[in-house]
Amino acid sequence: MCVVARGDLVLQAGGLGAVCLGRGLAGQVRVLRHHCWFSRCPESDGQSRAVLSSSLCGETLLEVGPAKLLAFVFLVSKDKEGISPLYSALVMTGFSSLGDISKSFLDLTDPDEINSYFAFNVTSALCLTATALQAFGARPGSSRMVVNISSLCAIKPFKNWALYCSGKASRDMMFQVLALEEPDVRVLNYAPGPLDTDMQLIARTKTGDPEMRQFFQSLQESGQLIDCTVSAQKLVNLLEEDTFPSGAHVDFYNV
Repeated sequence: MCVVARGDLVLQAGGLGAVCLGRGLAGQVRVLRHHCWFSRCPESDGQSRAVLSSSLCGETLLEVGPAKLLAFVFLVSKDKEGISPLYSALVMTGFSSLGDISKSFLDLTDPDEINSYFAFNVTSALCLTATALQAFGARPGSSRMVVNISSLCAIKPFKNWALYCSGKASRDMMFQVLALEEPDVRVLNYAPGPLDTDMQLIARTKTGDPEMRQFFQSLQESGQLIDCTVSAQKLVNLLEEDTFPSGAHVDFYNV
């Protein structure tokens, strides 16, 4: 999980897929260079760190774990130079984990395992987004946008993916509620398609259901996995056009 903030931008992301989307967005916001803060989890993979550092700012102020991310957002909002020059804010929630996809629904009997999953994938997304929007409140002439990196799994069930599907569905609905409650905040649930990432490798090797494993293997073998930068460009186009209904679920294949 990572959080990046600029004078005119707040970006909250995680996982290689979201990092690649951040790389695609970086070129569009490179002009926003007058402030830059970068926080990352020590356990983040090296490639994710390198992409964020080189693409977004190359400057590290803090390096913190998930438990301190809320404090980091507050720190950004209370920076000594202030945030009065803020004209726009983008909050992107992309961090997610698959959970134990070797288990079927009937195997999920440990409350601690389930609570831990939803704490990371749902609770943290809600708390971080709410805190960021409070920190960068509405101002005359400013704009705020929230992008939730969603999935086909938010609207379609996959065998052995009970945790992941329910987590993604929960986040979609959560951000639809945000769109209703805060009409001045533009909200998008973007499903980036099957990205060619480590998550896909896990999906085709660790999924307990053999038919699902074969499905994911066929995506890779037939060249149907999507390069992150291709999906990122579609997201950039969506944000630039800004014609989607706030709170909408938009899939890569429908753009």
